[in-house]
Amino acid sequence: MGEFLAEAAEALKAAEALCGPVALTEISDRRGSAVWKASGPAGAASIKLGTGEAAEVTAREASVLDRLPGYEVAVGRIDGGVWYVTRWEEGPSTWHQFRSVRAGRDATRSEALASAVQAAQAVADLHGLGWIHGDLQPAHAIHTPNGVRLIDFAWARQLGETPWTSFRGTMVHLTAPELAAEITAGGQPVLTTFRSDVYALAAALWTCVTGDWPLDYEAAGIDRQSIGPAALLEAIGERTVPLAGTEVWPELQQVLKPVLLGDAKDRPLATELADQLTALHEAGH
Repeated sequence: MGEFLAEAAEALKAAEALCGPVALTEISDRRGSAVWKASGPAGAASIKLGTGEAAEVTAREASVLDRLPGYEVAVGRIDGGVWYVTRWEEGPSTWHQFRSVRAGRDATRSEALASAVQAAQAVADLHGLGWIHGDLQPAHAIHTPNGVRLIDFAWARQLGETPWTSFRGTMVHLTAPELAAEITAGGQPVLTTFRSDVYALAAALWTCVTGDWPLDYEAAGIDRQSIGPAALLEAIGERTVPLAGTEVWPELQQVLKPVLLGDAKDRPLATELADQLTALHEAGH
């Protein structure tokens, strides 16, 4: 962190412009991408630094945030890296909102299902603007006092644009089968779609409910710890891995199953999935 502080003084200045004098808390640091929470008297900011191969991805994410309504971003470069600063999205993730469900406390299901509706609607709103998120995960929707805010736009793209030359997937367990098949086939650039976003959204919600990934690797004879991501993607693309049989919340899982098992062309749009979840919530499930 000391080296970062010395080289990225402008990033700290940008954070302090939002929050006043800040204290930094390191949130993550992996594969050349590091994130700090900068907390000050006027709020909190997120500082993200990408170095090496992650520098290009970080710059692309900053560009996306700059183009999306409601997101403000400051960006700059240091030797070998790119940083950006934006407001910290304060609130629990969708994963956190389902914690009581995973613990078996059924009384909290209404609140959790409302959170699922809100997350799906946030994705639908993004799609309505012509943007594809590309990396939806249980922790990438934050339930703030002002509604759900999506984060981690490193693999987002606007419809009609091809902002990368190569896409190798993001969270492999949440990757739509058609994307996995394209990646395995080696034809690049592979492009994310609204439908692949909906698959990832449904898979993320399944994970929030059960606490595990939606596919049953053991039933397919796959040791996911040793097989490696490329082989996992191949199996997912060939659709040889069945859906897990875990029944934690049958009514909600019955809504998610067709999304995860059907062909891409048959998947609902995000707004349609949000409507299905809303109907389930209104029915008291």
